[in-house]
Amino acid sequence: MTDFAAQSDVAPRAAPSILDGFYADPNLIEFDGVYYIYPTTDGLDDWGASSFSVFSSTNLVDWDDRGIIFSVADDTTWAHGFAWAPTVSRRDGRFYLYYTADQDNIGVAVAQTPLGPFIDSGKPLVARGQFRGRAIDPSVFVDDDGSHYLLWGNTVAHGVRLNDDMVSFDPRNVSSWDLPEFREAAWMHRRDSTYYLSWSQNDTRDREYCVHYATSSSPSGPWAIRGELLKMHPERGILGTGHHSILRVPGTDGWLIAYHRFAIPDGDGHRREVTIDRLCHTSDGRLEAVVPSATPIHIDLFRPTINTHNNEE
Repeated sequence: MTDFAAQSDVAPRAAPSILDGFYADPNLIEFDGVYYIYPTTDGLDDWGASSFSVFSSTNLVDWDDRGIIFSVADDTTWAHGFAWAPTVSRRDGRFYLYYTADQDNIGVAVAQTPLGPFIDSGKPLVARGQFRGRAIDPSVFVDDDGSHYLLWGNTVAHGVRLNDDMVSFDPRNVSSWDLPEFREAAWMHRRDSTYYLSWSQNDTRDREYCVHYATSSSPSGPWAIRGELLKMHPERGILGTGHHSILRVPGTDGWLIAYHRFAIPDGDGHRREVTIDRLCHTSDGRLEAVVPSATPIHIDLFRPTINTHNNEE
């Protein structure tokens, strides 16, 4: 049996959480030189948060709490709580917040700035029971041609190109993927001509919560399963690693992955914390397994090289 106390004296410590308090499901994105994290508020036994806050930084290390930007309880007429997994995208100068509400619906709200206030569309964008699996954990992928795609799902992953209004889509165009052991939190990114689809496996309360990925030449698949991307490191106290987002650092070929883990030292699936690490692509189009850093990731680690893909138009 591994002696964790002995191991902890020699294994590199994990970098501390970048946010004060319990948060999960981080959406990391950059707008106009400022980095933002939109997370789920954690620390409640029933995941019963009812609103979303946002944090901002210019260096990825020092994060400012910018306050609540949207309340499911107060700012919608169709939902009451269970505010999970926010994600934000920009198009034509407007910002669109996609979120889970009432455990099994996806809503969308619109604002003029990334700090809100966000105004709800008035109804679910994806309603409970509309597609197979559960309607949770939205994310948005922006392709090189400016097309925006919504992804979501639990037990079954779904993806669809959004209409130009960003608050609707044609249900006939939805692609559904039965990925091996897919649980939730589908995320897509592109580098060169390769599309990467990554997702979380196991339950978020499981110490072995982890991220796997697949590749394709198209955002609609088919997907070639590639294996594990992010996993626990119990010798360092790192458990329950998952529900991630991926961002290319503007002007570079450097990439970041934000994710949650059990809060160190004694967190669990309801008391999670957020961290950021580097994501590395290989010359053959694969992804290297993420190695959690012992020190915070600072923007100065990246040097401008090219200005191409990003997760916004």
